[in-house]
Amino acid sequence: MKVALLQMTAGIDPAANAGTLVKAVADTATAGAAMLFTPEMSGLIDRDRARAAASIVAEADDPVLTAVRVAARDHGVWVHLGSLAVRREDGHFANRSFVIDPEGTIRARYDKLHLFDVELPGGEVWRESAAYAPGDTASVVDTPAGMLGLSICYDLRFPDLYRALSDAGATVLAVPAAFTRPTGAAHWHTLLGARAIEAGAWVVAAAQTGEHADGRTTYGHSLVIDPWGEVLLDMGEAAGLGFATLDPERLAAARSRVPVLTHRRPIPPVAVVR
Repeated sequence: MKVALLQMTAGIDPAANAGTLVKAVADTATAGAAMLFTPEMSGLIDRDRARAAASIVAEADDPVLTAVRVAARDHGVWVHLGSLAVRREDGHFANRSFVIDPEGTIRARYDKLHLFDVELPGGEVWRESAAYAPGDTASVVDTPAGMLGLSICYDLRFPDLYRALSDAGATVLAVPAAFTRPTGAAHWHTLLGARAIEAGAWVVAAAQTGEHADGRTTYGHSLVIDPWGEVLLDMGEAAGLGFATLDPERLAAARSRVPVLTHRRPIPPVAVVR
């Protein structure tokens, strides 16, 4: 199946970001792709949390989500909306993915489990937990691309999540992201390749890229990696649409060569010897 990835430089204006997303849905349909994947925080990137708060609303009131649902319906395209910042009923923010079908119906949601709280060597400090609450449920959803396991950005560093997703039947792992440039250059390709190989699954990772209006920079390099670990698409740093074909024969071949899923065993208690 042919899929599209949107690599974008989202900014602080949700309406402008919605316009980019809606055009990408239309272009996906024109190109004959059945599903579009977008990055983390496709609707808003703004490190000024006081300013951003005015644009973070309940899911039902989110204009970006509404626009993408309408576009999916109008163009008959599936959309994995990498994530939006939404306000939960308890008042906390969530970093939430959506899977939308060609009728514009939300088929699945996933709130990011692992929050990015780090101090990088170059002086960058990120405290995602200062504004966002973590999710408490993993999610796999049936799509034309396959059984799609959902994750977001920093989740990539926690392989137990991907083991759970593949144990639940995932054949495609979505990893929308807004990776920083230092961490992207160091770890992005390596971690995504590892997740594909250990799960025997496709990895589709749509990413933010470039210089954003709030002052941050992101790494880009949206990737599609096959279940054997071969990179089929690397979009570099330019914004735009990329395309790849997910061939089920590649999945079957990789899993038959090294049948890791059938060899998995429960991990026993660890003996610590000092």
